[in-house]
Amino acid sequence: MAYNEKLAARVREYLADIPALKLEEKKMFKGLAFLVNGKMCINISGENLMCRFDKALQEEVAGRRGFEPMIMKGKELAGYCYVNAEGYKTKKDFDWWMNICLEFNPKAKASK
Repeated sequence: MAYNEKLAARVREYLADIPALKLEEKKMFKGLAFLVNGKMCINISGENLMCRFDKALQEEVAGRRGFEPMIMKGKELAGYCYVNAEGYKTKKDFDWWMNICLEFNPKAKASK
């Protein structure tokens, strides 16, 4: 499945405005992952954002417009979700999703 190039450009532009971040883009999960400081932070999967956030925020995040749970092996994966186009349409909503991912990034564990 191809990923939304315009959405990827939007994420890229947002992250580029934060000079302290070490950014890397990597094709993974049938989409494009944005690694921040060596850790997966946010991905583009088809038309969706795939967000990584503090699982303590799961209830709050689940109540947001555009939220779709991330299901792996039949179970909802806490701390991850998909966000459909309705959820990131406005700049305010897009910024909210980007911010929760970036706020969690320093606490996230890096993959080996």
